[in-house]
Amino acid sequence: MRFPVLGAIAAGGALGSLARFGLSAAFPHPPGGFAVSTMFVNATGCLLIGALYASTDRVLLRAFLGTGVLGGYTTYSTAVLDALRAVQTGNPWPAVAYTFVTLTVCLAAVVAGIRLATRKGEK
Repeated sequence: MRFPVLGAIAAGGALGSLARFGLSAAFPHPPGGFAVSTMFVNATGCLLIGALYASTDRVLLRAFLGTGVLGGYTTYSTAVLDALRAVQTGNPWPAVAYTFVTLTVCLAAVVAGIRLATRKGEK
């Protein structure tokens, strides 16, 4: 892999991770509660990554924004950890609902991002 691509991914990942951390710190949720900030981050990241990949094939831009910024910003592992914590606190049904809603919303967001970018390119 070329060094400029690795640099773009690293720089973008740092920015995306900081944005995710900032949102989770600004909008915390109680242990076992519905992790709205994590779901918001993942849904907006999915919308943006769908739009990005439908609108450009530029390698450095995809590396920086897609793999880097949006890869650092979105967080499947945190979503799974939030669900596990809900189960551990004796709340299995919010965990199931959270997991289902997160996957459904994020899939819909990727499709919406692709459609928005595709529609914008047709005009």
